[in-house]
Amino acid sequence: MSYVATRGLASYKQTEVQSRTPLELVTMLYDGALRFLGAARDAIDRHDIPARREALNRALAIIAELQSTLNMADGGEIAAELDRLYEYANLRLLDAAMRNDAAPIDEVRRIFDILRDGWATAAKTEAAPVGIAR
Repeated sequence: MSYVATRGLASYKQTEVQSRTPLELVTMLYDGALRFLGAARDAIDRHDIPARREALNRALAIIAELQSTLNMADGGEIAAELDRLYEYANLRLLDAAMRNDAAPIDEVRRIFDILRDGWATAAKTEAAPVGIAR
């Protein structure tokens, strides 16, 4: 890809992100996490350790970003539960990496599929509970 095309793509992506609502951005983060979890799962099946490591690192970075968006002061029990869920996902993904086991990745994918659908629905209606995302 040429330099001009690369700059154009980067500019398009930046505009896309800037034009999204906070709830749509959270949904996009879940989409990214699910994409990288799928890539990690595929890498395990191929016995490609470097690809698995890269995909899991990216998924863990997205989970950290999701966790950092929680408004613990105003989010109440929902924010606290999401925080615990993100911590659990981190532990399961670290377990997947240590054991080179796809089962924990599959578990986190199932959880994140459900959460992603919930956030996508909230983004469509713009009716997210107050205090969950900053």
